[in-house]
Amino acid sequence: MTAPAPRTSPTPKTARPASPSSPTSPTSPVSPVSRIAARAAGGAVRALLVLAGLFWLLPTAGLLFSSFRSPSDIAGSGWWEVFAAPAQLTTENYARLLSNGTITGSLLSTVLITVPATLLVLLLGSFAGYAFAWLEFPGRDWWFLGVVALLVVPVQVALVPVSKLFGAVGLFETTLGVVLFHTAFGLPFAIFLLRNFFAEIPRELLEAARLDGAGEVRLFTRVVLPLGGPAIASLGIFQFLWVWNDMLIALIFADSQSPPITVALQQQVRQFGNNVDVLAPGAFLSMVVPLAVFFAFQRQFASGVMAGAVK
Repeated sequence: MTAPAPRTSPTPKTARPASPSSPTSPTSPVSPVSRIAARAAGGAVRALLVLAGLFWLLPTAGLLFSSFRSPSDIAGSGWWEVFAAPAQLTTENYARLLSNGTITGSLLSTVLITVPATLLVLLLGSFAGYAFAWLEFPGRDWWFLGVVALLVVPVQVALVPVSKLFGAVGLFETTLGVVLFHTAFGLPFAIFLLRNFFAEIPRELLEAARLDGAGEVRLFTRVVLPLGGPAIASLGIFQFLWVWNDMLIALIFADSQSPPITVALQQQVRQFGNNVDVLAPGAFLSMVVPLAVFFAFQRQFASGVMAGAVK
């Protein structure tokens, strides 16, 4: 009797190479024509953005060059003539401006109005935004709805009643009255913005800080404010620009003896219509300060806008 033959194991099948059209095949390289088209499209967009930026800066450049030209040159030709005759540029206008007590005093008055109005809105808005976001108190949602409703109240509606109120309490035509008016009308938007931003902070982070023994004040100053820095910076830029460039409220409530820069320039136009040697540098200085503030906090402003968009 013969022994059975040993069983042989089947040979494994070799994997077939993937065809070029299979899903596992590498993607086909981008053709040179497609690359050139993509670069051309990107270059066209950049060129369009650069042209739009230059067009937007054109009035600023015209005001800058006009501020360094004499009144006769301004009356005789356009500001672009400085490229053909750079000798027209002079600093006499700024020297005359600095010797004008009305303009220099108005710049100081504008700073005394803008800085407190901005800081008060940031401080009170941060406190109220944190309270509406994380503190429990009776009627919290109804109070917040009331704050949101104040956003639709136009400034013009409050001019007459606030004028009577300021006149009764002695705040009419005072710097404090202008600061309080700007603060009152800047708070609704500040509370609305910061409350929505603070509400997106993870609750676990706040609870962990409370477990470590942090009170509400320490929690607000050490956790909430650093996280809300971009939003607070964005709000500060908006409030600063609004108060600095305001003319309506300053024209009604500010002291007529020391008006802000916007009112002072308007008075120069009304009294001396051809006083361009003072108006041009004064208008440029009034515009440079907000631009400097914006560019100084540009990084925080962009961070705040992007954080709000992501959240």
